[in-house]
Parts: sequence; structure tokens; C-alpha cells
Amino acid sequence: MSSLSASNPSPSTPGSDSDSPATPATESSPPPVVSVQNVSINYRTTFEAAPTFKSTIVRLGRGERQVKVVNAIQDMSFDIKPGTSVGIIGANGAGKSTLMRAMAGVLPPSQGRIEVRGRISALLALGVGFNPNLTGRENVTLGGLAAGLTRAEVKERAAEVADFAEIGDFMDMPMRTYSSGMYQRLAFSVSVHMNPDILLVDEALSAGDARFKVKATEKMNELMENARAMFLVSHSLGSIRELCNEVLWIHKGKLIMQGSPRRAIRAYTNFLKVGENAYTFEDL
Repeated sequence: MSSLSASNPSPSTPGSDSDSPATPATESSPPPVVSVQNVSINYRTTFEAAPTFKSTIVRLGRGERQVKVVNAIQDMSFDIKPGTSVGIIGANGAGKSTLMRAMAGVLPPSQGRIEVRGRISALLALGVGFNPNLTGRENVTLGGLAAGLTRAEVKERAAEVADFAEIGDFMDMPMRTYSSGMYQRLAFSVSVHMNPDILLVDEALSAGDARFKVKATEKMNELMENARAMFLVSHSLGSIRELCNEVLWIHKGKLIMQGSPRRAIRAYTNFLKVGENAYTFEDL
């Protein structure tokens, strides 16, 4: 399978069906807010398809381990202009979350480079970065300080975070007492109230009730008026179409397409209908 080299179309309005061609860059164009160049991410993991008790004993006796190298991201390159809201789509295991962690600085690339211009706020997984033994308010304080805010700024934002999360008295209780919905609301609230230049959101809208999803969507639209860029990983193509003006389609660690939501989602849904064996990536 070969991928199409990524193009860089000028951002359209979120929800737009524009398929307009890319606008050539000029010397006066601002530098990309995120630049991913020839990035590969590989990791090693122990693996055995169908382990048996006997094979496990034999392997342990010999001091052996079966190791598999996973090529999570393969020679990926793209640039994202300021003011772009990027949706990242692809099947499970495509490398979407791995890419997000790399852009957040959590996971270093094995090869290539990632350049990020601006302060990142990342909501990568439910409750990641929270200390369950601390209260919600204490975790908000630590998160704000880690994001580079002053104590005065953190104190001011803490009230906004609490109001948005709507968890009431639980704000001053240990987070180990929270339900998954409370975790999700507080994590999202912290991420969007730290005035990020770049917001990374991995499936944040997949949990929570309908009312919170509407509230979260409105907040993300508000953020995009001031943020330099937003990246959203979601299996909800409706959310991608509504919130994003550019889409990256990833398949088995490779960037298949970078384009408008209409064009990329249409190609992706066609791929899902016919299957990989009947699909020709070279025709994209």
C-alpha cells in the first residue's frame, strides 16, 4: 500500500463542503503552527499469539521473550497553518492517538522531527495526569502550574473550571471518588480553560451525556476563535465535519490523505464500504 503525499489546502470554514484547491504558500505566509516531517514511531512489545502453559514455562526457563516491533507511525509529513481545526480519522489501531501523543511531547519520534509553535493543552485520555488521591481543585492547580500559568491565573481559572465541569462539592473531594463522567467533564474543562495556543483532543466528545456534548462543542467552537490550531481525534464523522476545516486520514501508521472534511470523509467512508483489498490508494 502506498500513500498519497500530503497536500496543504487552505483551511475552509468548519462544516463547509468546500473542495477548493490549496493556496500556494508565499514568503509572507506565517510559519506552520505544527510541522511534522518524516516522522516514524516504532516500539517493541512482547507478543505471543496463543501462549500455552508449556510454551511459557519453556520460554521462561531459557530466559527468552518473543518481541514484536510495531511500526505505529511510518514516515509521516504534514504542515498545519495557524487557524486550522484538524480532524484526524482512521480505524482503530491506525496510529491516531500515537500521533497526538507525539505532538504533545509525551512520545518522542523514532525518526524525523515535530515542530510545535505555541502552548499545547492536551486531552489525550480520560484522567491522564490526574492524581486520584488529590481533590479536583488540587489537580486543577497542579495542571495550571504545569501549563505555565501563575498562581494568580490558576486561582482565577479554577473557578471557571469548576463552573464548567458542574461537579459541585466533588470539586473538593479526592478524584478516586469520581465517576467516569465526572473525570471526563473535569478533564475537558481543565484542557479548554488553560488558554492554549494548540488544543489536542482525543475522543473527548465520546463520553458524557448529550447536554455535556453540546456544551463541549460550543466551547471548542469558542476556543477556535482564539486558538492557533486544534486537533480532534474522533470516530464521529459528524463531529469532525462540524468542528473541523481540515482532515488527516491515517491508515496503518501512514498518512493517506490531507484535505477538506468533505473530500477526506467521502474517501474514508468509501474505503469502509468496499474494504482494504478492493480499495486503490493510488487513485486518491
